[in-house]
Amino acid sequence: MVSVGEQAGALPEVLQALSSHYENNLRLKKDFLSQITWPAIQLFAAIMVLGLLIFILGIINESTGSRMDILGWGLSGTSGALKWFAGWGGGLLLAWFSYRLIRTSLRGKQLVHQTLLRIPVIGGCMRSFAIARFSWAFHLTQSAGMPIDDSLDASLSATGNGRFEAATPRMLDDIMAGETLSDTLHRSDLFPEEFINIVEVAETSGTVPEALNRLSPQFEEDARRSLKTLATLAGWLVWLIVAGFIVYVIFKIAFWYINLISMGAQDPEKLFDMLE
Repeated sequence: MVSVGEQAGALPEVLQALSSHYENNLRLKKDFLSQITWPAIQLFAAIMVLGLLIFILGIINESTGSRMDILGWGLSGTSGALKWFAGWGGGLLLAWFSYRLIRTSLRGKQLVHQTLLRIPVIGGCMRSFAIARFSWAFHLTQSAGMPIDDSLDASLSATGNGRFEAATPRMLDDIMAGETLSDTLHRSDLFPEEFINIVEVAETSGTVPEALNRLSPQFEEDARRSLKTLATLAGWLVWLIVAGFIVYVIFKIAFWYINLISMGAQDPEKLFDMLE
């Protein structure tokens, strides 16, 4: 974008638009993180509490000489707690490594983003962000006098979405074959019908960059609302995971205790052997 601004003599305008763009991205990231911080802390606390419980159960088993496994996971004592923490740590590390690997591969981004675009809320949020960035970039590149094929290529890359980026070669072929921009967008199956209709009307009046410049904030606002909903759902999901852990442990301990009472009433010797 800086290169385009230099070539077209519109570097100050491009830098001002880039500044607003990255400020919006940073604000959205902060909003999302603030929404999921407390649920993430709750999940971390639940993991630590269960690890401590596993460690304490090991101490009780060593002091009493019993082989109790209240949780039923086969984890007990220091080694069990270390396995518990290592499992979570390894899982998070694997998720992070997979994310970094996918980001470096266009094919990986395409497959993941194509799947996510089909999921309610998540797909709508990602699509709105991609279209907002596409509209913003297309407006800037066209206003700077960039050729239509280069402008389309740069705009699709600006979406940061693997599904949109993967569609670039076919869309460029359509444009170079003489297809209109609205027909090209329609054939890509990536843009909503309302967006395509506005582009089609703007093409007849020669005001496509201006129309997309007006559409970009609308889609970004839609994406911001979807992101807020997504953050709320993520918070509830984490909270449900924490609540599930707590309920599971409570019921495990309760059933274990009830089973001990029942066994003690029916066969005291068997209960004594089990505790040993």
